[in-house]
Amino acid sequence: MTQQTSAKPMPAGEFVAFVAALMAVNALGVDLMLPALADIGDQLAIATANHRQWIITVYMLGFGVGQLVYGPLADRYGRRPILLVTLVGFVAASIFAAGSQTFPALLGARGLQGLMSASTRVLAVAIVRDRYSGRQMARTLSVAQMIFFLVPIMAPSLGQVLLAFGPWRFIFYALAAFAAFVLAWSALRLRESLPAERRSPLSLASLGSAYRLTLTNRFSAGYAIAASMTFGGIIAFVSSAQQIFVDEFHAGERFTILFALCAFSMGCASFANSRLVERLGTRLISQTAVLGLIALSLLHLAVIASGQETLTTYMLFQALSMTCIGLCGSNFGAMAMEPVGHIAGTASSIQGFITSVGAVIVGSLIGQAYDGSTYPLAIGYLAIGVAVLGVVYLTEGRRLFQARHAAPAPIAASPR
Repeated sequence: MTQQTSAKPMPAGEFVAFVAALMAVNALGVDLMLPALADIGDQLAIATANHRQWIITVYMLGFGVGQLVYGPLADRYGRRPILLVTLVGFVAASIFAAGSQTFPALLGARGLQGLMSASTRVLAVAIVRDRYSGRQMARTLSVAQMIFFLVPIMAPSLGQVLLAFGPWRFIFYALAAFAAFVLAWSALRLRESLPAERRSPLSLASLGSAYRLTLTNRFSAGYAIAASMTFGGIIAFVSSAQQIFVDEFHAGERFTILFALCAFSMGCASFANSRLVERLGTRLISQTAVLGLIALSLLHLAVIASGQETLTTYMLFQALSMTCIGLCGSNFGAMAMEPVGHIAGTASSIQGFITSVGAVIVGSLIGQAYDGSTYPLAIGYLAIGVAVLGVVYLTEGRRLFQARHAAPAPIAASPR
């Protein structure tokens, strides 16, 4: 498999779009089938509505575990070949899911999808880190995530359209088709971003050194843990969104629009972050957002306790909370990666594992606590905000809102 395929490097605009497309593979894997959960539950005889959440949770668990593998492989063999192989695997897993006849078979296919799509997260971050660092990296990830957040806005509506033309299995064929498109784009346009001289040997000694550095550096580990908690808030919302909108507020006919509005708030947050982060810094923005999440959660709980919760109040608090979470994501990721850029692939794997598996645990605890009201989600967001604030406070040496020195120069500044 050749390492270079295009005479010209990918220009900046296409590069951002490509990174967003990689991220979108995973986002579609989560959100595209949300409108079909009830149909899947009926056809495969899933016991309860809460059990349907495992279709999302098992995928995310595979996504988290898979990230441990791809970083070391990408640091040894390069980004491009690992990406091509795993995209082929995602296409195959999607076709397998479409043909599943039992709930356990579907969960197995979903776990395999997650394992394959894990490479897209690891390699997207590593490829960006190969090219940028510091606030410039955060800005690039924010722009990519702004495009990426359009996917949750459109995905449930697209899933609903697919259901209008056929059974829920069409959704998995659509996932296979999109992954095949990204596979073709990668094969034709992506140049290898990791030069041979910067590749790490695949040995227990080198892996041990990389793991030790990533896990013992307080910024790398601390911000990965903080990111896992905020990401857990997203999983909790996605897992229980269909139940909240349909079962509690009886707004099934507006589900895709209401879900899109909440996702749109995260897209707006990423856009704002991309415009402000180089001027204000990752710390000021993300720490302010954490305090905002805590304040919003307290107000939301007061509304619920007073018996005044309506679809309108829920939408308002959910959208604002998602905005705060959106202002944390790319900034936490950039700060976690900053001290370990020279082992970006392996570090991204370890951090991604921490973030994804931690998020599955947090999101599942909140989602499975759903009791027919919005109270578990609101109390979960408050717990997330308080815990993240504590982790950030300790990570920053018991201080907040104090900028660090500028990041070192990028390892590889030339376009790939």
